[in-house]
Order: sequence, then C-alpha cells, then structure tokens
Amino acid sequence: MAVAFTFPGQGSQAVGMGKDLADAFPEARKVFEQVDDALGEKLSKLIWEGPEETLTLTANAQPALMAVSLAAIRALEARGFSLKDKVSYVAGHSLGEYSALAAAGFVSVADAARLLRVRGNAMQAAVPAGEGAMAAIIGLEQADVEAACTEAAQGSVCQVANDNGGGQLVISGARAAVELAAKLCTEKGAKRALMLQVSAPFHSALMAPAAEIMREALASVAKNAPVVPVVSNVTVTPTSDPDEIARRLVEQVTGRVRWRETVEWFGANGVATLYEVGAGKVLSGLARRINRDVATAAVGTAADVEAALATLA
Repeated sequence: MAVAFTFPGQGSQAVGMGKDLADAFPEARKVFEQVDDALGEKLSKLIWEGPEETLTLTANAQPALMAVSLAAIRALEARGFSLKDKVSYVAGHSLGEYSALAAAGFVSVADAARLLRVRGNAMQAAVPAGEGAMAAIIGLEQADVEAACTEAAQGSVCQVANDNGGGQLVISGARAAVELAAKLCTEKGAKRALMLQVSAPFHSALMAPAAEIMREALASVAKNAPVVPVVSNVTVTPTSDPDEIARRLVEQVTGRVRWRETVEWFGANGVATLYEVGAGKVLSGLARRINRDVATAAVGTAADVEAALATLA
C-alpha cells in the first residue's frame, strides 16, 4: 500500500520546534543554517527561543515551518531514507505545499525560504489591517456555509477558504461580511462559529495582489520536476510538471485549501499511511476525522524520525 508525506501549515508553529532534530542530526541543523543565510537573519534563533508573538507573524511562521519540515526530511535522508523510493505522493496544507515541493526537489530550501518570506509579506500587505477577517465554522454542511457566505457578501468578499474536514470549514473575506456569515451559520445550526485571530483574510479573492507578487516570484526561481508528484491544494490532483505546479501555487493564494478532499483522494488512490512531516500533529488529527482507514504518523522530532524509519524500511 502506498505512503504519502503531508506537510503542516500556519498554526502548527511552536517555539522550540525542530531544535532536537538540529541537535541530533547535522544534516537537519544545516537546513536551519541555509534558511538563515537565505533570509539574511537568524530565523533559527527565533524558532528555538521565541518570542512566540514574533514567530507567529505570517512572514516568520511560513519559512519557519518549512525549515522544520525540511530538517525532518534531511534527518530521514541521513539514515538512508529515499523520498523517491518510499513515497508515492506529497501534499501540504497551504504554505505546507511549499515544504512538500522543497522536500521533493521542486525548489531549493533557500529558494523555498525566500518564496515563503515574500508570500507572507505579500499576504499581510494585500489588505489593510482590520479590514479582513476569517472565521471557523464547526458542524455545518458545506452547502449551508457557502449559502451563508453568498448571503453575507452583499457585493463584498466572503468565501470558504479552507475545507479542513471533520466538519470544520474556514471562511474568509471582508470583516463585516465574515462576521455576518458567521452569525448566519450559527442561525443555520452550526455548533460553533469562531472568529479567528489572524492578520489577514487568507485564501480569499482579497489576496489577489499577493497572487500577482507570487506569480513574479515563482517565475524568478529555478524549478525542477519533483521526484514524486504533489497533490495540489486547489485541484486535488497530482502533478509533476513544474509550470503547472507554479500556476497552482499562484492560484492557491486566493483559492480554497481543499484538505478534506485531499485526504479522501489519498484513501481512494491506495494510500494506506499519511506521515505528517514537521511541527505538530494538526494534519494527523484532521486525517483521522476524515478517513479512519488511513493510518497516520507524525515526524517532527528525533524520536519520530527513528520510529518512521522502522515503519518505512
């Protein structure tokens, strides 16, 4: 049965993440050094020492999470693991798609770090502070959430940004519209409608300026065919074509993260185990709620690396 590697997105960050990988594996430490050099700053110090509020900033969290994921990959490779030989597909949640692609050789670690810094800054700058918002809607059918978004938009932007599975949808757009849509979802029977503490309305049409910036940024870096196909957030189909991957990454800035469908696609295409590579276990929890027949394992610490190697041999 096939194996897929998945890579976490924003929200999985925590001060201290990846430190034991760097301590245990020189190859993992080198990843953090590469990211520091690419960004011209000691992001590794922020990752390992905080403060948390600075690490959580979009422009820092995105390359930081990628660094931890790639450190885990390099730790596996240091012990003889081959992504090409052992893994059928890779995928990542939002920024995690860049981690997945760096792991598969589509771009270098340094270019991935620079791209994610550009992405974080561009997404932050696309909408003036306070004008956008996001909300998590729990326990309501997707059609009802989409209807609430349409009703609330009233000429502005309000849309489903993330379909995370397990009855969790995230909506994004203009603040007034999102607040109204959240209220409408509650009236329609949602178990919870929670406004999120985020700095911008990610994965909505309001991110169009950031999408154009990413189009230019991706055009400027060297791209290779990944050694295993990536399953795209926006299309839920696998591809290894570099130009198509770049187009999908641009579309991803304004498009929906279709994570529930991604996990379902894996299950329907012979994937028996999903490894979550990097910080935290958010994706593992989501996967278990989406498809209990697919096994999960986290690879974010030195001990996790040893455990994964035993099962991947």
